Amino acid sequence: MLLFLSVPQPRLPGARSRARAARVARWRRQRLRGLLRGLRGRPGTGSRRRGRMALCGQAAGAASLPSELIVHIFSFLSAPDRLRASASCSHWRECLFYPALWPQLRISLRVSPAEQPRLEFLMRKCGWFVRELRVEFAAENYLSGGGGPGDGADTGVGGEEVEALQLSTRWLEVLRTYLELVLCVLVSIRNNRNLQKFSLFGDISVLQQQGSLSNTYLSKADPDGKKIKQIQQLFEEILSNSRQMKWLSCGFMLEIVTPTSLSSLSNSIANTMEHLSLLDNNIPGNSTLITAVELERFVNLRSLALDFCDFTAEMARVLTDSNHMPLQRLSLLVHNVSVMHKSLDNMPNDEHWKALSRKSTSLRVYIMAFDIKSEDMLKILKPSIPLERIHFDSYITCVSGAIIDLISRQYDKFLSHFILMNDVIDTSGFPDLSDNRNEDPLVLLAWRCTKLSLLAIHGYTVWAHNLIAIARLRGPDLKVLEVTEESIDFDQGELADQDVDPVHNLIEQVSLGLGQPWHAVMDIESLSVFTEPNRHFYREMQSFSEGI
Repeated sequence: MLLFLSVPQPRLPGARSRARAARVARWRRQRLRGLLRGLRGRPGTGSRRRGRMALCGQAAGAASLPSELIVHIFSFLSAPDRLRASASCSHWRECLFYPALWPQLRISLRVSPAEQPRLEFLMRKCGWFVRELRVEFAAENYLSGGGGPGDGADTGVGGEEVEALQLSTRWLEVLRTYLELVLCVLVSIRNNRNLQKFSLFGDISVLQQQGSLSNTYLSKADPDGKKIKQIQQLFEEILSNSRQMKWLSCGFMLEIVTPTSLSSLSNSIANTMEHLSLLDNNIPGNSTLITAVELERFVNLRSLALDFCDFTAEMARVLTDSNHMPLQRLSLLVHNVSVMHKSLDNMPNDEHWKALSRKSTSLRVYIMAFDIKSEDMLKILKPSIPLERIHFDSYITCVSGAIIDLISRQYDKFLSHFILMNDVIDTSGFPDLSDNRNEDPLVLLAWRCTKLSLLAIHGYTVWAHNLIAIARLRGPDLKVLEVTEESIDFDQGELADQDVDPVHNLIEQVSLGLGQPWHAVMDIESLSVFTEPNRHFYREMQSFSEGI
């Protein structure tokens, strides 16, 4: 059998196909010439570019990316990764501080001269466009190591005088640096009209004596008061220039907010403000940072944080007016210094709290009490307060079992956070809250408050069997249980049992009750709620207000 294959012959190109091929070849030659002219456009340009490509290889492609694409790449990176990526070349470094990449800026600073050049550089780059700025100053980090008053060191009369002089010198240096850093921040944002959230925190508690800063040190750090006046004027200028401000928070800042500062805000900005926080226990006499009349302008407030003595019955009445939005978060600082200088007679009564709760069924209250006597707490804790969080911190005055029992009975429907801190020097004599009581108040708190999710205790005796009972009552719903090791005590019967290790048994039983591994806090210095109560309260207040 023969097999014949027919192979088609190629067609000769016609005139039309030959013209098309000629045009394609001509276009390719023209494109090649254009590329060559681009490389030889300026003397030396082509040689430098070819040399760079030869040395860097693919890096030349990354360096030649358009700025928009580099910014888009940066938007997927964290702040540290952006800084590392910007070190690749000058073009990438120029794109690092593109406004879209830094809508918010959160800075935590030691009050140290070494921080000033870094702060100036960062604020010069971002201060004019940043939309959310949160700055925290920490003086105590700078004063670490070097005995402050009452550190227990026995250095003799001469040694004490030298030590006091050295500490005084360092305090003055910290104050001067603090004022310079605050000025640096305020100057950089004075013309920023896009600022929407502005938060300042200055923990100067280490520089305070009995709750108020000594005027002697302040007058030495700023003899003629020019820097203080400049800071106050800049703060008011920022408020007057703002066009989009929704969040204003200032806590424990030295001499920055005055009773007239809020008057700098225009009515349009005050009417749209959603959060206002003014916490400062150094205001002398009966003066307050905000009055009920001023509060009438803030009709859109969702959250408010004030000194408790500044929150009057008239303010509660203003917040219940029909033209005001329902308030959802209220944080109150009760400080013994404020209670000493200001009266509690003007505080809201139970009817005012009922009216506030009717106005906003979602209103929740956060209270922090510094060294408040039991009789004052009994006046403050009205039954109708929708109390969700309470934090006791004391150096002199201890919280009584009656106060804890009252809290567990009145606020069992709302209470979720309970913090009890007592900074005592003698760890062998912690107060026992269960003395002369059939049931331990802390156990009753865990039993009654079904929403309790955080319990932290230091400086009060917590019996091991009561701690086990608390863990079993609340179970996995108690997300955080922090009790320091020195606060835990054992019954004599538990210690006498030679077959069982009481510490191991406590850890095992509490872990079983909580449904997660648990151990006592071994190092009290690791608890920020103990070492930095002001900062802890301020941060918790911020998250409490943001969690609406």
